[in-house]
Amino acid sequence: MFNLDDGKKAVVYARQVIEAYVKNKSITKSNLDGVFLRNQGVFVTIHTYPEHDLRGCIGIPFPVMPLKDAIAEGACSASHDPRFPPLDIIELDNIIIEVTILTRPQVLEVETPQEYLNNIVIGRDGLIVEQGFYKGLLLPQVPVEQGWDKEEFLSQTCIKAGLLPDSWLDKSTRISFFRGQVFTEIKPRGEIKEKKLDGSCC
Repeated sequence: MFNLDDGKKAVVYARQVIEAYVKNKSITKSNLDGVFLRNQGVFVTIHTYPEHDLRGCIGIPFPVMPLKDAIAEGACSASHDPRFPPLDIIELDNIIIEVTILTRPQVLEVETPQEYLNNIVIGRDGLIVEQGFYKGLLLPQVPVEQGWDKEEFLSQTCIKAGLLPDSWLDKSTRISFFRGQVFTEIKPRGEIKEKKLDGSCC
């Protein structure tokens, strides 16, 4: 578990990276140490403010690099998420930054696909769906924000992977889960809080 102070540092650094990249196409170096030196998966999400529409979300799902480097890579990439136009300088005052620090993904081992429904908890788990070359990931806060049940969450993760919605019922499909700790700005460059996975902040 990361404490609030570390979460604040993560979000501040993510914003620094985004702003430097958007303004100068450079990446801000970090002197973060401690927990930021251990390998950790992370996603950086950009929302519009005050509408809270998604503006970019990219990350490193697996713990393959130090957390501070993963934050930098995710933040830079989220600023030009291919699903959206590249972030513009004039938008920087009207976005909020969210950082989700991930646990290591684990494959869900089941006898039948229907058992996935008994092993997933909405508001706790994120999902990764893999089938052949297809792969999709949704963060644990997404089904809460969208009001999905477990079956819809599985289906939407399949769609994210480019598969049919019911592909989670195919025994050749691999489902992994992970958990996340979410830290977010409340307003642009404002107070940073930990977001509970029921969508609230403490």
